[in-house]
Amino acid sequence: MIEFVFAPEDVARVRFAFSPLWEMVRSLRVLADPSGHALHLPWVRTVRPRLRGLGLEPLQEVVLPAGYIPDFLTPPPGTPLPELGAELEIVRATPPEVVAAELRWATRGSHPAPARLAMAADPERTLAHLADLLERYWEVAMEPFWPRVRDLLDGDVLRRAGALTAEGAAGVFGDLHGAVTWRAGTLTVDRPWRFRGELAGRGILLVPSAFVWPQVSVMVPPYQPMLSYPPRGAATLWETGRPDDDRAGALAALIGRRRAELLSALATPASTTDLARRTGVTAGAVSQHLGVLRACGLVSGHRMGRRVLYVRTAAGDALAGAQRSDARASSRGGAGVPPGP
Repeated sequence: MIEFVFAPEDVARVRFAFSPLWEMVRSLRVLADPSGHALHLPWVRTVRPRLRGLGLEPLQEVVLPAGYIPDFLTPPPGTPLPELGAELEIVRATPPEVVAAELRWATRGSHPAPARLAMAADPERTLAHLADLLERYWEVAMEPFWPRVRDLLDGDVLRRAGALTAEGAAGVFGDLHGAVTWRAGTLTVDRPWRFRGELAGRGILLVPSAFVWPQVSVMVPPYQPMLSYPPRGAATLWETGRPDDDRAGALAALIGRRRAELLSALATPASTTDLARRTGVTAGAVSQHLGVLRACGLVSGHRMGRRVLYVRTAAGDALAGAQRSDARASSRGGAGVPPGP
């Protein structure tokens, strides 16, 4: 069990970020054990043929299907929206002794594999090789799909930042994950190892991650305390085609079929490009319909860097029957057709 004890200043320092590097490293675990991450099977089927001959064996030796991932591969994001290049530079700057120690580390009662011990014997060369492999892997397996993943993560940050402002820590942690509990100033995470400590003014970094689904991941001091969790709406990530909603017919009769589709699709925040992909409508047409929905007070737009994410307002949620849509999206185990770049 992990227990983070919050002081009042720690609550004020709850902050959000997401990390291309974290997504990439976690996706390696999905490839190693697709059966444990069924949500991502469409992505696995698409990506696996592209990885032949890439020589990922050293990465696969370090990022096993379960257990400890060396912390030097997943440094806490230093900014809310880090660039992959900057994150890889942090990895490359890891001291050799840290690389060696983390490669040799094993859970109690087990021993590191001979291949990892061999890598630990030459940490500088190992680090450079692993960083180069991550860069190649990103170009083939992650970069073509990053815009849709980024939109999902952006949307979750948008929602939870609003909950933090409106309800405080309880609003953020209350529905974060089944393994996470907030009670009387202590954040408890159900994990198979033990840690209890005060945050001591450092706060906590919350990192939504599509590929950590269906679990959570925790980082404790001496690193920046961090909790990585699946974003809301992760079940929609690889879906394509128009949304299927039981109330679609009645809603379409009220506001029009296209606008009803868009309002239903906004069960999770999305950009114009993502909505166009998911509903099969041109981006220009989506923008026009969103303009009408905004004028009616059913959706609002929020700028995230260079992009604008759209989210349903309370009135839009009520009209679309949001609670039932959200429950269906959270419980849906499968996914749609395989994604394209």
